[in-house]
Order: sequence, then structure tokens, then C-alpha cells
Amino acid sequence: MEPSVHHFSELFAQLGLPSDTPSIQAFIARHAPLAEDVRLEEAPFWTPAQAQLLREERIDDADWAIVVDRLNLALRAPA
Repeated sequence: MEPSVHHFSELFAQLGLPSDTPSIQAFIARHAPLAEDVRLEEAPFWTPAQAQLLREERIDDADWAIVVDRLNLALRAPA
């Protein structure tokens, strides 16, 4: 069985955020760059539920961990 490939849009939908491309780009532009000493799920812009989802997906689910890591990298890049 091949692992599922998830996209930013699916992760943003899971987080309860607008998941269209312009909204995702705007979110990243608004919140980047995230300081290197701040873990993704500890960033101040997440709700407690969103932070918990990110933490759990990165730890528990290899399929989702890939896209969570991509989001982490996107938020660390200079705006």
C-alpha cells in the first residue's frame, strides 16, 4: 500500500483555515519568517486545537508529517 500524498490545501482545511492557494500564500506571507527557536506548533498564531493537530500529525502520522514539515519550512523562509 502506497502512502497518501497530502497537499497544503488539505492541511489548511484540517486546521480550519481557508485552503485555496491565494489564502495559503497570504497566511505564509503574514506569518513568515518564524523564529528558529520557536517550534512550529508553538507559534503564537495557532489556536490550541491547531497546535495540537500539528503536534500530533508530526509525531503520529508519517503521511501528514511530510506536509507539516513543508509548512514548517515555508514559514521559516524569509517573507
